Amino acid sequence: MPDSAASDAFADHRELLFSIVYNMLGTVCDTEDVLQETWLAWSARELAQIDNHRAYLVRIAVNQALAHQSTLRRRKENYPGPWLPEPLITGSDASEPAVRAESVSIALLVVLETLTPLERAVFILHEVFAYQHTEIADMLDRSPAAVRQIAHRAREHVQARRPRARIDRRTHQRVTVRFVEAAFGGDLAALMEMLAPEVTLWSDGGGKSAAGGPRPIRGREKVARTLVANVRRTEGLDVEYQQVNGDPSVVVFAQDAPFAVMVLDLDAAGEQVHDVYVVSNPDKLASIADIARSEASHFVPETTDRPGTTSRRER
Repeated sequence: MPDSAASDAFADHRELLFSIVYNMLGTVCDTEDVLQETWLAWSARELAQIDNHRAYLVRIAVNQALAHQSTLRRRKENYPGPWLPEPLITGSDASEPAVRAESVSIALLVVLETLTPLERAVFILHEVFAYQHTEIADMLDRSPAAVRQIAHRAREHVQARRPRARIDRRTHQRVTVRFVEAAFGGDLAALMEMLAPEVTLWSDGGGKSAAGGPRPIRGREKVARTLVANVRRTEGLDVEYQQVNGDPSVVVFAQDAPFAVMVLDLDAAGEQVHDVYVVSNPDKLASIADIARSEASHFVPETTDRPGTTSRRER
């Protein structure tokens, strides 16, 4: 049985490990599996032989996550429709460690899906968690020169696909609220005015939700009409405004249960919606069901809801 020192050391670093692995894999369930494997490997070691507990744990977790990628890749290849990362409710006041995990935006996680597993690991460790190339080289058993080359290639790849800067949070909140009012109020004209001409709607229903689609929908009019039709198709919807993966977002409820999470990605000016990400696969909403009901992680809309939506905050 592992001693209390091993348990305490693992607990002290669990949130960091969760953050790194989640950003590598994009799902909570797989992240928890990797953390369990990390714990088993860690608990079998003699702590007296390990100088740096944090570095050793991160090394185990990263390599376990890389080993897990082949299984995850096979699932994605057989996945019905677009595959999106599992959303995380984030906020400094949230009570669970997992929801406080530092995670990149849904939009960036989607771009990271186009990297190789090794490129993604290096990008996350260097760009998100500020590990030096020499530290990453030790974790991955690569030379520092090889890691620098991988990091350069990954950074160029990401910047080519996502050159836009992160939008001011208040602007993002304001656009999100207006978007929800237009979509749930059936105001096609207002909705299309907010959508960029080349907007794409990504809907991940996992084959288990009517809100999901077999492929992305592109173009301002098609996206607007699809969103309004989906709202009209399901009765009794209401919304909560939440921080999801660090961005102002929306959790949609139906019959008091999470129905979908909607995240908007804005253009560089913060004026139009470039991408709409909707996760309605119930398997990917299970981990946020209780957290989403917490008042602590709300952001407060600056405008009131139009007819057609109910704000759970006002109920």
